[in-house]
Amino acid sequence: MTEQQTVSTTQKNTTQDLYEDEIRLIDLWNIVWSRKWWIIGVTFIFAMLSLAYAIFATEWYRADVLLAPAQERNVSPLQNQLGGIAALAGVSIGSGDSVEAVATLKSREFARGFIEEQGLLKVFFADSWDSANQRWLVDDPREAPDLRDAVRYFHEQILRVNEDRATGLVTLSIEWTDPVFAAEWASVLVDRLNARMRERSLEEAETNVEYLQRELAQTNVLTLQQAVGRLLESELQKLMLARGTQEFAFRVIDSANPPKQRVRPKRALIMILGTLAGGLVSVLGIFLAHALRS
Repeated sequence: MTEQQTVSTTQKNTTQDLYEDEIRLIDLWNIVWSRKWWIIGVTFIFAMLSLAYAIFATEWYRADVLLAPAQERNVSPLQNQLGGIAALAGVSIGSGDSVEAVATLKSREFARGFIEEQGLLKVFFADSWDSANQRWLVDDPREAPDLRDAVRYFHEQILRVNEDRATGLVTLSIEWTDPVFAAEWASVLVDRLNARMRERSLEEAETNVEYLQRELAQTNVLTLQQAVGRLLESELQKLMLARGTQEFAFRVIDSANPPKQRVRPKRALIMILGTLAGGLVSVLGIFLAHALRS
């Protein structure tokens, strides 16, 4: 077979394959078109179900608080020079790091205290609580929700903490079905966090002051007395600032207000996805039925 014949045969085969593919596509289109009312009906049912879900689904709202780390109030060149001595003595210098505050905010222990203080266990699992008889609607008491379930639910569904590492700003978000409660809880969390970090700093400063006072009374070396005295002055300053500062860990830049717009459900998106799902399911169902008959 010559080269020209080979090329001609290849072109014929390619043309035949394209023609067969075109026939297959036409067949598929004819199958779909013949069942167009079935597709329209199924798609309509899916669209209506999506609409019903979007209308009757529980609405959730999000309240945001914008926070800025409190400025370092007592770091000075003198304290930097005394850092080595303070480390040897077990004394920390400077205000708390915002990293610790954010970690505290995300901790299970902090969430547990907030839930207990606000009495939120029965609020989170209201569907499982019989308020009339004051008992859980479960057959086995071991299956009743407890604080561990509440903490997990709080972290997975309600609390959001986003930190901008470039600016240091922290956004605390609370999502809940009641916009007023969402704003209140966000504000309470910030207050509790500042109070918690303030209490820790006070305890640490008081412990350090007691330790330094004992060391100052026991040493007779003048140089060491001066160094301990300066450390003691620093800790007393830290103690004074902690007692007089309410926004100890974070300053509120933008406080929480009851939101007006819901964050979910996104009704338009639900309708679009539901309609597309209905069309896809109906077409796939037609092809599957045709394949089984063939």
